[in-house]
Amino acid sequence: MGLTIYLNGEMVDQSNAKISVFDHGLLYGDGVFEGIRAYHGKIFQEDLHIKRLYQSAKAILIDIPLTPEQFKQAMYDTMAANNLSDAYIRAVVTRGVGDLGLDPRKCPKPTLFIIAASIQLYPEEFYQNGLEVITAATRQKPSDVISPRIKSCNYLNNILAKIEGIQAGCIETIMLNTKGEVAECTGDNIFLVVDGALKTPPPDAGILEGITRGVVIELAQQMGLEVQQVALTRFDVISADEVFLTGTAAEVIPVVKVDGRSIGDGTPGALTLKLLAKFRELTSK
Repeated sequence: MGLTIYLNGEMVDQSNAKISVFDHGLLYGDGVFEGIRAYHGKIFQEDLHIKRLYQSAKAILIDIPLTPEQFKQAMYDTMAANNLSDAYIRAVVTRGVGDLGLDPRKCPKPTLFIIAASIQLYPEEFYQNGLEVITAATRQKPSDVISPRIKSCNYLNNILAKIEGIQAGCIETIMLNTKGEVAECTGDNIFLVVDGALKTPPPDAGILEGITRGVVIELAQQMGLEVQQVALTRFDVISADEVFLTGTAAEVIPVVKVDGRSIGDGTPGALTLKLLAKFRELTSK
């Protein structure tokens, strides 16, 4: 038996969780999604994730046929069907089944599916020893072309940047925007520690404002740290005292080498480890 998947209002076995080859999510990446964590039976920051999902859907004119409360309940039901209290949840809404043309009017009904599974994006040793990353040649999409606030199913440029990292022996890469400023990583936001303050790219750098990013900013401020959302360059990254990444799956993970250059003394920094501990304390409740 595989996982039990929520698909268009029904719970189906993984082997029967199928969508049409004419679904525009498959044909054109026409859809939106959220990656969400659950800890100890509670979906983490569920309201913020659901709000962003519905905002993304509204931005591309998809009407989700569930209320936000119904969608939340469907996520909990999917967890329960898989006997999971700690889980990674992928909630996806596509334009639905249409024809081979682009016209969204040919898709009368969205496709909804929810996957709840166990996940460990990075082995624990990386949290202890840190990641090595590179800067990708692939640039992030310009925010004046398509808003990065839309968490869409089209991740091709992120995948191309990911491939660059894999070919260089790294599992994550930093992406610059078209102005040459640091934007984000393929699946994570990025933070620097400089002289005891946190620096992170601002929304207009072309980033997805991650839910975990927001939580970490709040934790840092509670610790009395200054948090600056400012334009950053590759030089700022390689000369920082500490670097770390944040994301739903990654949580808070240190970076110890960028483009072959050690960050600080080449080991996870003290503030990074404090924020990781604070985040894990928060999610353990």
